[in-house]
Amino acid sequence: MKTNMTTATLLVVLCCFHVASGVTHTMQHFYTATSGIPNFPEFIIVSVVDGQQTVSYDSITKRLVPKAKWMAAAVDSDYWNQETEKAVGTEASFKNNVVVAKSRFNQTEGVHTYQNMYGCQWDDESQAVDGYDQYGYDGEDFISLDLKDLRYVAPNQQAVITKNNWDNDRAKLEYLKQYYTQTCIEWLKKYLQFGSSTLGRTVSPEVTLLQKDSRVVCHSTGFYPDGVMITLKRDGVDMHEDVDMGETLPNEDGTFQKRAELTVSLEGRKKGEFTCEVAHKSGKPIVKILIVEEGINLVGIIIGCVIAALVLIGVVVAIVMMKKKGYKKAGQSDSDSDTSDPKVRFILQFRPGVLKLLQACASQIDSNDFG
Repeated sequence: MKTNMTTATLLVVLCCFHVASGVTHTMQHFYTATSGIPNFPEFIIVSVVDGQQTVSYDSITKRLVPKAKWMAAAVDSDYWNQETEKAVGTEASFKNNVVVAKSRFNQTEGVHTYQNMYGCQWDDESQAVDGYDQYGYDGEDFISLDLKDLRYVAPNQQAVITKNNWDNDRAKLEYLKQYYTQTCIEWLKKYLQFGSSTLGRTVSPEVTLLQKDSRVVCHSTGFYPDGVMITLKRDGVDMHEDVDMGETLPNEDGTFQKRAELTVSLEGRKKGEFTCEVAHKSGKPIVKILIVEEGINLVGIIIGCVIAALVLIGVVVAIVMMKKKGYKKAGQSDSDSDTSDPKVRFILQFRPGVLKLLQACASQIDSNDFG
């Protein structure tokens, strides 16, 4: 019968074809100035390399500090003193930028934020490099650098003045091009070397595939580095439409997670074979298979049966142990044990139910022969 073969296919994780690919390394800096938020720093700096925070600064402590052990060991105290002085100067500039932005938007009160995200990325296989410099105000794009054409892009009228001023400073634009394509990349490579024991590690993802109402969800978590590719298939066909590919998000332990969801029609929920393949640098792709037959998730049936079998084993062991510990009347033989004891009676009443559940499991699986 094909049920056993199908069951084995469902419970095993298939691994095949190692995919050799380069990793894109990133260094990012986040500057945030705020106004109108009580008991909150008016200025914050956070720097990140390959998803791991390396340094931080805030306007309360007024001190740039390392956030990774390898970062603290990589440079001396002079570095932190010099970078702290720079951060203090940047704080003053960003606070002034909030004031300028408020005036351009005709604002006087309320909560406001002015943010800058800049950094670079490097592909260690193709050697391709790129950089970015983006500004936002109150959660909306304000102005950004087009590194290819060496000009700034202003999506709103309030940023046009800034765009014209920055575009006219050609020397600064040439400096930025050199910084993002060379200097930033050099520092990124240095940091990757300093933190190689942490940043160079690989951790395989844990993958789950399940059906939730009208969605088939593939969730991958616990992997490092953050580059991962998730492919959802139905009956062997790659699904592109109706697939919601989530963003890669950080976990508290420094690893990452990502999920993909496939929306399935009412008719499609009744029968089908769904496959999730997760490719990651840590090793061979991980493949999970979910088979739905007449609206029944066979993985759930099998897991339920396995649990029932374990419960039955536990019941048998409990009875044996009770007998050994003397749960019988004085002078009564083991073959004629007393069932009046509440513990024994509970187990004996419970056992037939478990047996019925196992029988139901067997009949359910048999009825779902895949033909």
